[in-house]
Amino acid sequence: MSKGFATEKQAPKKKKTLNSTNESQGRLISWSPWPPANFQTRYPAFPFVVTILIIIIGQWYFSLLN
Repeated sequence: MSKGFATEKQAPKKKKTLNSTNESQGRLISWSPWPPANFQTRYPAFPFVVTILIIIIGQWYFSLLN
C-alpha cells in the first residue's frame, strides 16, 4: 500500500449527463424565452395564485381610491 502522492496516473472519469426523458425540453411557446415546457408540471398552481394576487391587489388599489 503506497502512501502520499499517487505515482500512477488514472484517466479522469467521464461524467454522465443526465437528461430526464420524462420532462420535455424546449419552450412552451417556440419563440418565447420563457416559460420552459415543464413549467406547468412543476408549478401547477401558478395561474391560480397569480389570479388571487391580482384580485387582492386590485381590491386594495380600489379601496385606496375611495
